[in-house]
Amino acid sequence: MIAPLRVLLVDDHAVMRAGFRMILEAEGDIDVVGEATTGVEAVTAASALLPDVICMDVQMPDMDGLEATRRIVADPEVSASVVVVTTFDRDDYLFQALAAGASGFLLKNAGPEDLVTAVRVAAAGDALLAPAVTKRVIERFTRADGVPAGGAAGGTAPGAGAVPVPAAGEAPRHGASTPPIGVELTDRERDVLGLLADARSNAEIAAALFIGEATVKTHVSNLLQKLGVRDRVAAVVYAHRHGLG
Repeated sequence: MIAPLRVLLVDDHAVMRAGFRMILEAEGDIDVVGEATTGVEAVTAASALLPDVICMDVQMPDMDGLEATRRIVADPEVSASVVVVTTFDRDDYLFQALAAGASGFLLKNAGPEDLVTAVRVAAAGDALLAPAVTKRVIERFTRADGVPAGGAAGGTAPGAGAVPVPAAGEAPRHGASTPPIGVELTDRERDVLGLLADARSNAEIAAALFIGEATVKTHVSNLLQKLGVRDRVAAVVYAHRHGLG
Protein backbone atom coordinates (compact mmCIF):
# COMPACT_ATOMS: atom_id res chain seq x y z
CA MET A 1 0.00 0.00 0.00
CA ILE A 2 1.34 3.41 -0.96
CA ALA A 3 1.74 5.79 1.98
CA PRO A 4 -0.31 9.01 1.75
CA LEU A 5 1.42 12.27 0.87
CA ARG A 6 2.34 14.17 4.01
CA VAL A 7 1.45 17.87 3.89
CA LEU A 8 2.28 20.74 6.23
CA LEU A 9 0.00 23.80 6.07
CA VAL A 10 1.54 27.19 6.87
CA ASP A 11 -0.80 30.18 7.14
CA ASP A 12 -1.58 32.67 9.90
CA HIS A 13 -5.32 32.50 9.17
CA ALA A 14 -7.08 29.59 10.86
CA VAL A 15 -9.99 29.66 8.41
CA MET A 16 -7.63 29.32 5.46
CA ARG A 17 -5.80 26.39 7.06
CA ALA A 18 -9.11 24.70 7.85
CA GLY A 19 -10.27 25.12 4.27
CA PHE A 20 -7.04 23.73 2.84
CA ARG A 21 -7.17 20.80 5.27
CA MET A 22 -10.72 19.95 4.25
CA ILE A 23 -9.86 20.07 0.53
CA LEU A 24 -6.70 17.99 0.84
CA GLU A 25 -7.94 15.39 3.31
CA ALA A 26 -10.97 14.72 1.09
CA GLU A 27 -8.40 12.99 -1.13
CA GLY A 28 -7.56 9.48 -0.10
CA ASP A 29 -3.85 9.85 -0.78
CA ILE A 30 -3.12 13.08 1.12
CA ASP A 31 -2.65 13.49 4.88
CA VAL A 32 -2.23 16.89 6.57
CA VAL A 33 0.34 16.09 9.26
CA GLY A 34 0.67 19.55 10.80
CA GLU A 35 -0.02 23.27 10.74
CA ALA A 36 2.06 26.37 11.42
CA THR A 37 1.08 30.02 11.78
CA THR A 38 4.43 31.77 11.28
CA GLY A 39 7.57 31.29 9.24
CA VAL A 40 9.51 30.38 12.38
CA GLU A 41 6.98 27.69 13.24
CA ALA A 42 7.13 26.45 9.65
CA VAL A 43 10.90 25.91 9.78
CA THR A 44 10.61 24.04 13.07
CA ALA A 45 7.64 21.93 11.92
CA ALA A 46 9.33 21.04 8.63
CA SER A 47 12.29 19.63 10.52
CA ALA A 48 10.17 17.81 13.09
CA LEU A 49 7.44 16.40 10.84
CA LEU A 50 9.39 15.84 7.60
CA PRO A 51 6.43 16.41 5.26
CA ASP A 52 6.52 15.68 1.56
CA VAL A 53 4.96 19.04 0.64
CA ILE A 54 4.57 22.37 2.43
CA CYS A 55 1.82 24.81 1.43
CA MET A 56 3.39 28.13 2.40
CA ASP A 57 1.73 31.53 2.86
CA VAL A 58 3.87 34.63 2.27
CA GLN A 59 2.79 37.37 4.67
CA MET A 60 3.04 36.07 8.24
CA PRO A 61 4.30 37.30 11.62
CA ASP A 62 7.87 36.72 12.88
CA MET A 63 9.22 35.46 9.54
CA ASP A 64 7.60 35.64 6.12
CA GLY A 65 7.05 32.59 3.95
CA LEU A 66 9.79 33.49 1.50
CA GLU A 67 12.51 33.43 4.16
CA ALA A 68 10.99 30.29 5.66
CA THR A 69 11.12 28.66 2.23
CA ARG A 70 14.79 29.59 1.81
CA ARG A 71 15.68 28.04 5.17
CA ILE A 72 13.65 24.89 4.61
CA VAL A 73 15.05 24.27 1.12
CA ALA A 74 18.59 24.86 2.43
CA ASP A 75 18.16 22.28 5.23
CA PRO A 76 19.77 19.02 4.06
CA GLU A 77 17.65 17.05 6.53
CA VAL A 78 14.38 18.25 4.97
CA SER A 79 13.33 17.00 1.54
CA ALA A 80 9.93 18.68 1.38
CA SER A 81 8.84 20.57 -1.72
CA VAL A 82 7.36 24.00 -1.05
CA VAL A 83 4.30 25.38 -2.83
CA VAL A 84 3.83 29.08 -2.14
CA VAL A 85 0.12 29.88 -1.81
CA THR A 86 -0.69 33.57 -1.53
CA THR A 87 -3.52 36.08 -1.90
CA PHE A 88 -1.19 38.56 -3.58
CA ASP A 89 -0.54 38.23 -7.32
CA ARG A 90 2.75 40.13 -7.18
CA ASP A 91 5.76 39.57 -9.41
CA ASP A 92 8.20 40.24 -6.58
CA TYR A 93 6.65 37.42 -4.54
CA LEU A 94 6.69 35.12 -7.55
CA PHE A 95 10.35 35.62 -8.42
CA GLN A 96 11.52 35.63 -4.81
CA ALA A 97 9.63 32.37 -4.24
CA LEU A 98 11.33 30.76 -7.25
CA ALA A 99 14.72 32.07 -6.16
CA ALA A 100 14.11 30.66 -2.68
CA GLY A 101 13.60 27.22 -4.20
CA ALA A 102 9.81 26.90 -4.20
CA SER A 103 8.40 24.20 -6.47
CA GLY A 104 5.16 25.99 -7.19
CA PHE A 105 3.30 29.28 -6.94
CA LEU A 106 -0.47 29.27 -6.48
CA LEU A 107 -2.99 32.00 -5.76
CA LYS A 108 -5.53 31.44 -3.00
CA ASN A 109 -8.39 32.13 -5.39
CA ALA A 110 -7.43 29.03 -7.39
CA GLY A 111 -9.93 26.17 -7.44
CA PRO A 112 -9.74 23.27 -4.96
CA GLU A 113 -8.59 20.94 -7.73
CA ASP A 114 -5.65 23.28 -8.43
CA LEU A 115 -4.48 22.99 -4.82
CA VAL A 116 -4.68 19.20 -4.93
CA THR A 117 -2.83 19.10 -8.26
CA ALA A 118 -0.12 21.44 -6.95
CA VAL A 119 0.49 19.19 -3.95
CA ARG A 120 0.69 16.05 -6.05
CA VAL A 121 2.94 17.63 -8.69
CA ALA A 122 5.29 19.03 -6.03
CA ALA A 123 5.40 15.67 -4.23
CA ALA A 124 6.44 14.02 -7.50
CA GLY A 125 9.44 16.36 -7.66
CA ASP A 126 8.06 18.55 -10.42
CA ALA A 127 7.51 22.31 -10.50
CA LEU A 128 4.09 23.77 -11.15
CA LEU A 129 3.12 27.24 -12.32
CA ALA A 130 -0.17 28.36 -13.80
CA PRO A 131 0.12 29.22 -17.54
CA ALA A 132 -0.28 32.96 -16.86
CA VAL A 133 2.48 32.80 -14.26
CA THR A 134 4.73 30.83 -16.60
CA LYS A 135 4.31 33.57 -19.21
CA ARG A 136 5.50 36.18 -16.69
CA VAL A 137 8.52 34.06 -15.80
CA ILE A 138 9.44 33.78 -19.48
CA GLU A 139 9.03 37.52 -20.00
CA ARG A 140 11.12 38.26 -16.92
CA PHE A 141 14.04 36.01 -17.78
CA THR A 142 14.31 36.34 -21.54
CA ARG A 143 14.95 38.96 -24.20
CA ALA A 144 15.20 38.64 -27.96
CA ASP A 145 19.00 38.91 -27.81
CA GLY A 146 19.27 35.92 -25.48
CA VAL A 147 20.37 37.97 -22.48
CA PRO A 148 18.32 37.55 -19.31
CA ALA A 149 16.38 40.68 -18.42
CA GLY A 150 18.24 42.69 -15.83
CA GLY A 151 21.48 40.74 -16.20
CA ALA A 152 24.53 40.31 -18.39
CA ALA A 153 25.04 37.61 -20.97
CA GLY A 154 25.85 34.30 -19.36
CA GLY A 155 24.62 35.50 -15.98
CA THR A 156 21.43 35.24 -14.03
CA ALA A 157 18.89 37.98 -13.45
CA PRO A 158 18.80 39.38 -9.92
CA GLY A 159 16.75 37.15 -7.68
CA ALA A 160 16.64 34.43 -10.31
CA GLY A 161 18.60 31.73 -8.53
CA ALA A 162 16.06 29.07 -9.50
CA VAL A 163 16.42 29.64 -13.25
CA PRO A 164 19.98 29.25 -14.58
CA VAL A 165 20.67 30.88 -17.95
CA PRO A 166 23.32 29.60 -20.40
CA ALA A 167 26.12 31.91 -21.51
CA ALA A 168 25.36 33.92 -24.65
CA GLY A 169 27.96 32.10 -26.72
CA GLU A 170 26.58 28.66 -25.89
CA ALA A 171 23.29 28.90 -27.73
CA PRO A 172 21.52 30.33 -30.76
CA ARG A 173 19.56 33.54 -30.38
CA HIS A 174 15.91 33.51 -29.43
CA GLY A 175 13.79 32.17 -32.25
CA ALA A 176 16.28 29.54 -33.42
CA SER A 177 14.77 26.20 -34.36
CA THR A 178 17.58 24.00 -33.05
CA PRO A 179 18.97 23.41 -29.57
CA PRO A 180 22.43 24.69 -28.58
CA ILE A 181 25.50 22.96 -29.95
CA GLY A 182 26.12 19.65 -28.20
CA VAL A 183 22.49 19.12 -27.13
CA GLU A 184 20.77 16.32 -29.04
CA LEU A 185 17.03 16.02 -28.44
CA THR A 186 14.94 13.17 -29.76
CA ASP A 187 11.70 13.93 -31.60
CA ARG A 188 9.72 12.78 -28.58
CA GLU A 189 11.77 14.99 -26.25
CA ARG A 190 11.03 17.95 -28.51
CA ASP A 191 7.32 17.11 -28.31
CA VAL A 192 7.49 16.96 -24.51
CA LEU A 193 9.46 20.19 -24.29
CA GLY A 194 6.95 21.98 -26.49
CA LEU A 195 4.10 20.88 -24.22
CA LEU A 196 6.10 21.88 -21.15
CA ALA A 197 6.42 25.32 -22.70
CA ASP A 198 2.60 25.43 -22.79
CA ALA A 199 2.60 24.80 -19.01
CA ARG A 200 1.12 21.32 -19.40
CA SER A 201 1.24 18.90 -16.48
CA ASN A 202 2.64 15.37 -16.84
CA ALA A 203 -0.90 13.99 -17.08
CA GLU A 204 -1.80 16.47 -19.83
CA ILE A 205 1.40 15.69 -21.75
CA ALA A 206 0.70 11.97 -21.46
CA ALA A 207 -2.82 12.44 -22.81
CA ALA A 208 -1.64 14.63 -25.68
CA LEU A 209 1.08 12.20 -26.77
CA PHE A 210 -0.79 8.97 -25.93
CA ILE A 211 1.93 7.73 -23.59
CA GLY A 212 2.05 6.88 -19.89
CA GLU A 213 2.81 9.43 -17.16
CA ALA A 214 5.84 7.40 -16.09
CA THR A 215 7.21 7.73 -19.63
CA VAL A 216 6.58 11.47 -19.56
CA LYS A 217 8.45 11.76 -16.28
CA THR A 218 11.40 9.91 -17.82
CA HIS A 219 11.41 12.25 -20.81
CA VAL A 220 11.25 15.31 -18.55
CA SER A 221 14.13 14.01 -16.43
CA ASN A 222 16.21 13.40 -19.57
CA LEU A 223 15.39 16.89 -20.85
CA LEU A 224 16.49 18.57 -17.63
CA GLN A 225 19.76 16.64 -17.73
CA LYS A 226 20.45 17.37 -21.39
CA LEU A 227 19.59 21.06 -21.13
CA GLY A 228 21.53 21.48 -17.90
CA VAL A 229 18.62 23.07 -16.04
CA ARG A 230 17.29 22.40 -12.56
CA ASP A 231 13.54 22.20 -12.98
CA ARG A 232 10.56 22.46 -15.31
CA VAL A 233 10.34 26.24 -14.98
CA ALA A 234 13.92 26.62 -16.17
CA ALA A 235 13.21 24.20 -19.02
CA VAL A 236 10.24 26.32 -20.12
CA VAL A 237 12.37 29.47 -20.12
CA TYR A 238 15.05 27.60 -22.06
CA ALA A 239 12.53 26.38 -24.64
CA HIS A 240 11.25 29.87 -25.32
CA ARG A 241 14.73 31.38 -25.47
CA HIS A 242 15.77 28.89 -28.13
CA GLY A 243 12.58 28.61 -30.13
CA LEU A 244 11.94 25.06 -28.97
CA GLY A 245 8.51 25.70 -27.44
